[in-house]
Amino acid sequence: MTPIHIIGIGLEGAAGLPATLQQLIEQATVLAGSDRHLSYFPDHPATRWPLSGVETQLQQHLQQPNPSLVVVLTSGDPLFFGLGRQLLQSLPVEALTFHPHISSIQLAFSRVKLPWQNAALVSAHGRSLNRLEKCLKAGHELIAVLTDTVHTPAAIAQFIQDLALPNAYRLWVCEHLGGTDETIQVFSTESIQGLTFMPLNVVILQRQETPPVLENLPLFGIPDALFLSFRDRPGLMTKREIRVQILAELALHPGAVVWDIGAGTGSVSVEIARLIPDGQVWAIEQTTAGQQLIEQNIERFATSNVQVIHGKAPQALVDLPRPHRIFIGGSQGLLSDICATCIPKLLPGGYIVAAIATLENLAEITQWLSQKPEWQGHYQQLSFSRSVAVGALTRLTPLNPVTLVRLSPSHTDF
Repeated sequence: MTPIHIIGIGLEGAAGLPATLQQLIEQATVLAGSDRHLSYFPDHPATRWPLSGVETQLQQHLQQPNPSLVVVLTSGDPLFFGLGRQLLQSLPVEALTFHPHISSIQLAFSRVKLPWQNAALVSAHGRSLNRLEKCLKAGHELIAVLTDTVHTPAAIAQFIQDLALPNAYRLWVCEHLGGTDETIQVFSTESIQGLTFMPLNVVILQRQETPPVLENLPLFGIPDALFLSFRDRPGLMTKREIRVQILAELALHPGAVVWDIGAGTGSVSVEIARLIPDGQVWAIEQTTAGQQLIEQNIERFATSNVQVIHGKAPQALVDLPRPHRIFIGGSQGLLSDICATCIPKLLPGGYIVAAIATLENLAEITQWLSQKPEWQGHYQQLSFSRSVAVGALTRLTPLNPVTLVRLSPSHTDF
């Protein structure tokens, strides 16, 4: 028998353990664990070690000629964000045997009755929320979070709101799982604010699709979270702050014809169409997934004056009606060719606005302009940060910087 056994235990205490593990614990000469875990065995005659400094004590114990049995009590599965990883780093593997109990995550998903084989698992217990942020921005449908006294359910909800995600989440808060006072509740990120919970809890985040209430929308600057986006890349869209600047640069007027090249999810097209309901917006997108998203967002925001063109620029531009404004959001490495095709298509007084996210594209358009003295470029570098709660504190998280380039005839005054 290996000298050290790490046994996972639930809120039911000793009663929740199978007979074989109860017998193993009875044979132990040392019990190690938290006060709560040790309290489950009040009459056990073994020596008791607290978890603080237990690694050093275990190392010393293993140096004895015939080390006696030590049982370390821990919560749930010791190899799931538990003590097991820590012990494996400091003790020989052959001296350890693990006995997992059902984990709090397993219990949580069983209580809310959700299959969880594809869920993202995050521990915010004594850790930062960096991994949670990545999972949220990736749009995971289910995320289970181990909380602590700083990253509480309400703090996590505030963190989600601060991220201004393209997907909404509801929160299942599962308290004292397996205990007599077990409680399961579900909240929105808004309704949970100001509430407190028992310290032993697990939060399950479940992604929601929330249709917008059109009469409550702003005139422009629609929140990112209201647009349908790519399931696997929900953050891949023109962010609200950038979108507002694009709309300003386009200087739209009633009845205008506008091309949106590389329209992606259609967020810019939708904003334009809402501002000029008597205008025509042509959203050009080469991917099938993008085309479908644009069509869904057109329906979602009731912008029937957007026409979707499934094709690749510049070839897809040939038969379109001449525009007053052109926005280039994506170019797939063909920025110069697209600009060369667009210029003769523009109506008098028209111009182009391009959103540039890479140095290579910025260099390309600058070089292209240097060969076109009859055209000028006006550049704006946009760099925004959003506030995000970190426990009781707040930090700023930057968005990817974007350069807006307005291409207009050299004689044009703005």
